[in-house]
This record gives sequence, structure tokens and C-alpha cells, in this order.
Amino acid sequence: MGKTSQSEVQAYIYISKELTDKKGWTKNQIYTQGECLKHPEIKKYLGQTKPENIIEINEKIFYVIESKNEKKKIDTALSEAREDYANKINQSNKIKALFITGISGNDKEGYISKSQFFQNGKWENITENGIELTGLISKKQVEDILQQKTAQLKDVEITEEEFLETAENINEILHENSINKDYRAKFISALLLAMSDGKEIDVTQECDVLIDNINSRVKAILKKHDKLNFANFIKIDEPSSSDNHIKVKEAIKRTCQELLNLNIRSAMNSGKDILGKFYEVFLKYGNGAKDIGIVLTPRHITRFASEVLDITHSDLVLDPACGTGGFLVSAFDEVRRKTKNKDDFENFRLNGMYGVEEQDSIISLAIVNMIFRGDGKNNIIEGNCFRKWLNAKTENKVYKAEYLSDEQIDKDDNYYYYINPKDKKDRRERIAPITKVMMNPPFALKKSDEKESNFISHALAQMQDGGILFVIIPISVMIGSNDKKWREELLRKNTLLAVLTLPEELFYPIGVHTVGVFIKKGIPHNFEKQNVYFAKANTDGYVKQKGKRIIGKNESNRIADIKDELKSFIINQNVTVRNIPEFKQVARLDKNDDKYELVPEGYLQTDYTTLKEEDFRESILKYMSYLISEGDFNSLEKFLKVKK
Repeated sequence: MGKTSQSEVQAYIYISKELTDKKGWTKNQIYTQGECLKHPEIKKYLGQTKPENIIEINEKIFYVIESKNEKKKIDTALSEAREDYANKINQSNKIKALFITGISGNDKEGYISKSQFFQNGKWENITENGIELTGLISKKQVEDILQQKTAQLKDVEITEEEFLETAENINEILHENSINKDYRAKFISALLLAMSDGKEIDVTQECDVLIDNINSRVKAILKKHDKLNFANFIKIDEPSSSDNHIKVKEAIKRTCQELLNLNIRSAMNSGKDILGKFYEVFLKYGNGAKDIGIVLTPRHITRFASEVLDITHSDLVLDPACGTGGFLVSAFDEVRRKTKNKDDFENFRLNGMYGVEEQDSIISLAIVNMIFRGDGKNNIIEGNCFRKWLNAKTENKVYKAEYLSDEQIDKDDNYYYYINPKDKKDRRERIAPITKVMMNPPFALKKSDEKESNFISHALAQMQDGGILFVIIPISVMIGSNDKKWREELLRKNTLLAVLTLPEELFYPIGVHTVGVFIKKGIPHNFEKQNVYFAKANTDGYVKQKGKRIIGKNESNRIADIKDELKSFIINQNVTVRNIPEFKQVARLDKNDDKYELVPEGYLQTDYTTLKEEDFRESILKYMSYLISEGDFNSLEKFLKVKK
């Protein structure tokens, strides 16, 4: 062995940290160079030669890692791991080296890896979801490969813990290098898109050259997907000062490394909304979302909505405040999952999804997300949804929707529009095309006069009669006095199908109590005959731990419990539903309720045999606090005068 270089020392530190901190290996499983020859069977076949690390998977199976100090030596590192170490160990009848990784690089240029698995007498490249691993092999990946007896792992998802850790690491990297939190979404979008083709980004280049190369890649990909108009939104801006050049370059290099370590490309190829989940965690716990008025919908909720609405290839789906595209991605996945005919799916991919988002930093995430899913030619546009109107259109025998400008719409009757808004001579009827809406409009901010109810009304105006809308809104919209007239008008023109009380911490760390509402467009609510499904779906299997929401073991999940039943009810409101006190209840609206309070708590039966005194007192105090907050002192006075 020659003199150890500084870059080799860097590799040792990097490998050790990755293995123990992120890949699930314990220190007592990892042999360093000086330790592996203490194992008599390894020493017997390697003599005095030794790789960077050997991991003892169990007493008979081992994992060999060999590193080189420059990225260009990656093939040499893999070859030596295989030929000089693993193949020699495999001469033993007692132990086998079935896994190898070649890793090359240094702190200046970053690190890349290639990994293989030995099976049936030959070495095979390890892949996840059809993409080669870009990081070291984790303990879980090894277990999956041994169990499935294949190097080609499929339908692999990144764990909640990996998401949280990577999101926190990247946010810390961007913070350390003075990347403004309002700009981070744009920064991440550009890097992810630039990495999407699998080609290496040379982070040793000068900062201005590096940024130009990244932006050029982004433009080429956007052009391929007919989205070049988003190039100004999805790019990395060149810093003005030389000091910031150093910081931005460092941020790019370290962020790329984090994404490679996460195997982000293979994860995004899994068929799951991995990128959406990454955005959800990245923005949610990076404080950016709260500061720019975004409430990101958790991905398990977007999937729930798509399944309950039973979205098919014949639907036209709209999210008028689409954010990072979570609902549209879930619709895309739902249709892809159950559509056998390729032409039907292709038509939905091109013509079935519509979204509007006002904030360019956020719509860039939606565009990148859809491109990664093979749907770069979607109908997501930037702008104010209240100035965007959809009209049905048939082109080459294909039914779809087109966006009309605000100027084209007849201000006195938005169901008519002008072909030429300047002369207003050719006035035509606008045909509302949308069959399904899924939305989570921005929760009203102090500086905003756009109420959540306005978003719902505008979305309904884009829908065919009989179409179904799902929306997540603060509970105050369905119970407070501010929106009473709107609720009354809603029921006069549309049918309320279901209202779900959602978990209180669903949008943690943003504190807002929400409900999920299902509405049928264009059919007045029949108070005498129409059943409404109410449920207190206040658990979703997640728990709050160390300031984060993560999946808990054996946690109640009422949202999952009602999914199939609710799906059947949305189709046919006369299906039999088993009412459960304090959980779910099918009931007709109280036609004598002049407040139009439309929440589950007003209709669920109470099981008084299980109600504890302290719970009863808490409920009373909450109700009184609510009446005071609403300024409804008449109701408060009546409540306090109730006879014992």
C-alpha cells in the first residue's frame, strides 16, 4: 500500500458516514481496511490485500466496497472490488461475497457508485425500478435482493425516514450557502430536471459554466416536452458577487450528492408520487411553504381522493390551485393503474388533466413532477385561476378542454364567451367540460381577499352537471357565519354528498382544522330525500414525532377504513352504510337549520356510555369558545339557559 492521499481519506469518511447514518449498517458489521484481515477466512483468500470496507451481512454473506479518489476511476473501483476481492473470497466454501460496490470521487467533485450482486455464477448490476443504484447499498436493499433472489428490484419506495433526513440535509445545505428559502423550490426543480437523464453533472466547473450547463439541460428537456415557456421558472440564477459564486457552487455540488445518495431517479421511476412526496416533505419542513402561503396536500390524501372519486380515462380532471401537482399526479396514477388500453391512457395523459397555479416557484415543481412521470405535455398553466376559464372542445374526434382568457368571458354571464373579445360580435355558449375536481385551495391569508369558498364556486363553474368535486377547506367555511350565505347558495344549486372531519394535524406544522367535502354539480340538494355521508375521519395512521408527522405502528387510520364504503356511496347514495356512533353516519340535512352548519359533528350520534366527564367538559368549552369567536352571543345565551 502506498501513501494515503487526502482525497482517499475524504472517501473513507464519506463511506463510513453513509453506511452508518443513512444505509442502516451498524459499526460492528463494518470492517475497515485494517480490520477485515482479522477474519480468518477472509485473510485466507485475500492474503495481505484488503478493500476499503467489508460488511458482514451475516456469518456467511459479505459485501465488499472498494473506492478510488477520482470519479473517472469508477469502473476501476468496481472491477477491483469484483476481481481482486470478492471473487477471491468466493473461492471459500464457508463464506461468500455476494455484493460489491465501486465508489469513486472526492469532496471536490463528489462521489458516484456502481453496485453488483453475484447470482448463478455471474455478477449483475443492481437496479431499482429499472435504474441503476447511484448510492451505496442499504441494509434493506440487501435484504430485499436476498429475499427476492434478483438484482432487479421493482416497485421500491423511499421510506419516510429517508425523505425526512434528505429534506432536512438539503435545507441545511441551502441555508448554509445562503440560498433564499423562497428560491429553494426553483433551485431544486432545476437540479432534479438536469439530473433526470442520468448524465453526470460536472460540479468541478467554474460556477457560471456549471449554472449555464444545468440551465441548458433544463431548457432542452422542457423543449422536448413543449414546456419551454417555463424555462424562466425552472433555472438556477447566476449570483452577482464572487463570494456567492462559491456558495452557490457548493450548494449545487452537495445537493446533487444528497439526491444521488437517495437514488432519486430510481425512486421517481417507481410509479408512485415519489417526487411529490419529496416536495411535500422538503417544503413542509423547510418552512418555505408556510411563508409563501402554501398548504401542501399530503400524498396519501391525494391518493384517497382519486380512488374515492373513481377517476377513469374518460374523465376531465381539474385542480384550479394545483400547487406541486399532487392531485393531478394521483389522478394520473389512478388512471394508469386501471386502464388496460394504451390509447385510452394516452388520451387521458394528453387531454384529461388541467391545472392552474399562480406562484411560478411552485408550478415549476408541478411541471417537473409531471415530466418525470412521462407527462410533460400536460395542461398545467401559470396564472390566476379566477382569470382562467375552461371550455369544452372536440378536435379530431377527441373531447377535451381549452383555456379561455378572462377577456373572452362575458362578464354578465360567464357561460358565454367571445371569439374576438375586442369587437364582441361572435358570442358563443361556453360548455363547461370538467367531470371531476380535486382541490386544496390556499387557506385564506391575512393579505389575501380570496376566500376558499370563491375557489369552490369558480371550480364548479368549470364543471358539467353531475360532475363530482372534492375539496379540502378549513372547517369554518362549513360552519362559520361568514360563509353562511355561500353555503345556502351552494345547496340551492348543488348536492352535498359527504363531509369528513380530517385529522387536526394533517397539515402540521401549519395549524388548521380542515374538512374534506364532496359535492355533485348542478343538481339542487333535496332535503327530503338526499342522504349525506358524515364521518369523523380524524386519524390517518400518522403520528407527530420530534416535530414531524411520520407513519406510526399500529396507529388508527379512519381515512383508510371508510375509503371503499365512501367510494360506493359517492356512486349510489342509497347503498347500505353501517352507522357507528361518533365515527360515521348517513343522514339527511336538517332543513330547519337556518345556519346551514354542514359538519359531521352536527350529525354524528353520540355514544354516551363511553363519554368520559372530562371529554364532555372539553366539548362544552370548545363549543362555547367557538360561539364567542364567531360573535354568536345569541346562541351562547340560549346554550347557557338550557334546562338541566
